[in-house]
Amino acid sequence: MSNDSERGAAAVEFAILLPLLLMLVLGTIEFGRAYNAQITLTNAARDGVRVMAIGNDPAGAKTAAKNAAASVSTSILATDITLSTNACSTGAQVTLTIKYNLSTITGIAGPFPMTGKGVMLCGG
Repeated sequence: MSNDSERGAAAVEFAILLPLLLMLVLGTIEFGRAYNAQITLTNAARDGVRVMAIGNDPAGAKTAAKNAAASVSTSILATDITLSTNACSTGAQVTLTIKYNLSTITGIAGPFPMTGKGVMLCGG
């Protein structure tokens, strides 16, 4: 009889802890996705601002940023990418910003607004 009651107790303990363990695992996955998206957006902004700082090409800068951020989402619009200036004069600072709302896999929280930002001096 004691063996059956121990099995029952283990099942109850497992049933109590399972939601907590699932939340921990899913939270870790969501955090990893968000961290990866943030790094990718920041790198994409740097790629775009580099094109603007060297080539003084606003359209090319936005295209470069959008292409570099494609692993996060292919639906990033040109209106989500902003430049601080459309004409880059040597020695001036230019900033490119990408805004994106990251939806979650679980749907428990979010979407999370994220921003990638790159800043460079014009002319190299």
